[in-house]
Amino acid sequence: MADITRRLGWRHLRGAPTAHIRHHRSGTLVHDGPGLSFWFRSLTAALSEVPVDDRELAMTFHARTADFQDVAVQATVTYRVSDPAVAAARLDFSIDPDTGAWRGAPLEQLGTLLTETAQQHALDVLARTPLAEALVDGVTSVRERVAAGLSAEPRLPATGIEIVAVRVVALRPEPEVERALRTPAREQIQQEADRATYERRAVAVERERTIAENELASKIELARREEQLVDQRGTNARREAEENAAADKVRAEAEATRTVRLARAEAEAAREVGEARAEAQAAWLRVHAEVDVTTLHALTGTRLAENLPRIDSLTVSPDVLTGLLAKLGASE
Repeated sequence: MADITRRLGWRHLRGAPTAHIRHHRSGTLVHDGPGLSFWFRSLTAALSEVPVDDRELAMTFHARTADFQDVAVQATVTYRVSDPAVAAARLDFSIDPDTGAWRGAPLEQLGTLLTETAQQHALDVLARTPLAEALVDGVTSVRERVAAGLSAEPRLPATGIEIVAVRVVALRPEPEVERALRTPAREQIQQEADRATYERRAVAVERERTIAENELASKIELARREEQLVDQRGTNARREAEENAAADKVRAEAEATRTVRLARAEAEAAREVGEARAEAQAAWLRVHAEVDVTTLHALTGTRLAENLPRIDSLTVSPDVLTGLLAKLGASE
C-alpha cells in the first residue's frame, strides 16, 4: 500500500521499490515506474499500484484418481507481475488517492485465476493415474504438469503475469484410505521388527549358551586342577612323611649309637673307677694291716676330728663339769 500524506489540498505519494506506480492526470500518464515519490492533486489524479515482487500463492484442492479415490493436493505457485501496464489495464490495481489502499481486490483475482488453472491441469493428470501410482510418483507428475500448463496458459501473459516456480507440497488420500494403505506397511514393519526381535533373542540365547558352556568348561578345568592340586599335596605330604620318618630313623639310630657309646664309656669309667677304688682300698688295707693298734687309734681320732663340725665356742655348766670330773676320777 502506498504512503500518502496531505498538505493544503495537495497529496504526496511515496511508493515502495517493489511497487510499480502509474499516475494519470486528466487521462495523461504523468508518472510510471517503481518506487516513485511525487505530489499530486486528488481531484485530477488516477493512481494504480502494481506489486512487482515475487509472491507465493498457496492452494489446496481435491481431485479424484483413476480408481475413484479422493486425494487432497497442496501446492504453492510463485509468480510476479512482469508487465505492470498490462496488469493495470486488465485488473483493477487502482488505489484511493487519500488512503493509498486498493479500491478492489486484484490479488484475489490473480489467485483465483492461478488456482483454477493449476487445479485444471492437476485434475487432468490425477484422473488418469491410479491411487497407488499417484502416491508414489504423483507429486512429480503433478508439479511438472501444472508448471507446463501454467507456462502455456495464454491468459497469464495477456494479464502480465509470469510464473516463477511451482511446488507440490503434498498429495494425500482420505484418512480412511490412508489408514488402510498404511496397514500392510505397518504389518510388514511389525513383521520386520518381530523378526529382528527374534533374531536378537536367538543371538542372546546363543551367547548365553556359549557363556554357560565357557563357565562349565572353566569349572571342569578348575575341578581338574583342584584334583591335581590335591594329588600333588598328598604326594608332597607322603614324601614329607617319608622324609621325616627317614630323618627320625637317622636321629634315633644316631641317638641309640650315642647312648650305647655313652653307656659303654660310663661302664668303662665305672669299671676303671671301681678297679681304682678297689686297688686303693686294698692298698689302704695293706697299709693299716702293718700298723699297730695305737697308731690306728690315733689315726681314727684324727679322722674323726677332721669330720667333726667346727665349734666356735663351748659353754661348760657346773653340772657338766662336775659329771666329767666324777667320770675322770672314776676312771683313775
